[in-house]
Amino acid sequence: MKKSICFLSFVFVLSVVWLTAVPFVSAVEPIVVGVPTSLGFLEGKESLKAVEMAVDEINAAGGVKVGNSMRPFKIESIDLRDAAAGVPVPEALLGLEKIILEKKPTALLVGPFRSEALLAGMDIISKYKVPLLGSIAMSPGTEAKIKKDPEKYKYIFRVSMNVIYWVKLLSGTMGSLKNEFGFNKVYLMNQDIAWARGTAGFMATKYFPKAGWEILGHDQYPTGSSDFSSGLMKAKSGGANVVFTCFDMPQSGVLVKQWKSIKVPALIAGFISPMAGQVAWKTFDAKIGGLMNAIFEIGNMPTAKYPPAKAFYDAYLKKYGEGIQSGHGPAPSYESVYILKDAIERAGSLNADDIVAAVEKTDKKGVMGRIKFDEGHQVIYGTDPEKTATGCFFQWTEDGKRTIVYPDSLAEGKIVLPPWVKTAK
Repeated sequence: MKKSICFLSFVFVLSVVWLTAVPFVSAVEPIVVGVPTSLGFLEGKESLKAVEMAVDEINAAGGVKVGNSMRPFKIESIDLRDAAAGVPVPEALLGLEKIILEKKPTALLVGPFRSEALLAGMDIISKYKVPLLGSIAMSPGTEAKIKKDPEKYKYIFRVSMNVIYWVKLLSGTMGSLKNEFGFNKVYLMNQDIAWARGTAGFMATKYFPKAGWEILGHDQYPTGSSDFSSGLMKAKSGGANVVFTCFDMPQSGVLVKQWKSIKVPALIAGFISPMAGQVAWKTFDAKIGGLMNAIFEIGNMPTAKYPPAKAFYDAYLKKYGEGIQSGHGPAPSYESVYILKDAIERAGSLNADDIVAAVEKTDKKGVMGRIKFDEGHQVIYGTDPEKTATGCFFQWTEDGKRTIVYPDSLAEGKIVLPPWVKTAK
């Protein structure tokens, strides 16, 4: 009996010593955030990395305060494959519903890659009442549905730029080209997907005609296309000053190499996803000098004129050993984690309706600029990061550097025409 008591006493003392020597590991249930998107594509991959970076930072600082307890975030992801050629929308929706039912996330981040999938998935999100802070799909059709039925679709938010703000960024840039160089002839080339069709359609029917531009032609390319020489030859023979582009598929990088080899005497200005990151210079054999490309949200590219954007980019580079290569997605994906954290803490709850109400009141300085939502749950974009979220246009220099040329609040230099492109003035 005495031996048993002595043994139990020894175990008790040993346990006390162990508990005081080893940090206490909380058994608090984590807050699950789901990341359903196209993980095989650059924007999807890097957006997930940005979410992981934010979660690591938040958890290292103690987690999220929910009432009187601190809880960590936990990420669950799924590849919707909705950006891949030939993948039907219903297949992506199965993945979206699967992560909601199986992982039971408090919120979804990043979301469907294609606008077609997001628009179709809004009913699933509303059915299960899971807040979504989207950061890739761009069609303003989501805002239209929210405004038409705000109670049903109140769970859907977009942190990234949408097509409307993208067109405004384009309009400002095209206006600069017209004013500075006298350019007024354009050839349009875009990928045959919702956001790119919407962008090119608006520019072709609304902006360019009203701004005094002559439209020489307009070609659309199925996802997966890899030869753009026919359109470029038509632009060359027609005397285009600008080739407007709108692509997010990996193959679209070939367009720029063909533009250089054919010597089309027109400046390429628009968005070609593989051209956004610094690695493009080596990937495309240093043959992309002169190209003008958009960055949809600063932070995806560093800018010394807005320190939070540079700090985010530098932290990403340090963590992953490579800078951000996509022009769209990572910065708003990172920002979304902090928006969610702030909303949960202000609401003091994980209830979906409480989180939604708190997200709607977001007003913070973020890595893309000031973050506020409009009535359609779209983050407001403009040209001054101190007042709104902001995108930019940069130009590849002939020595492989990216120089921001628009808007003026972020500009680091002037637009320089390649040797084979002449001013129209």
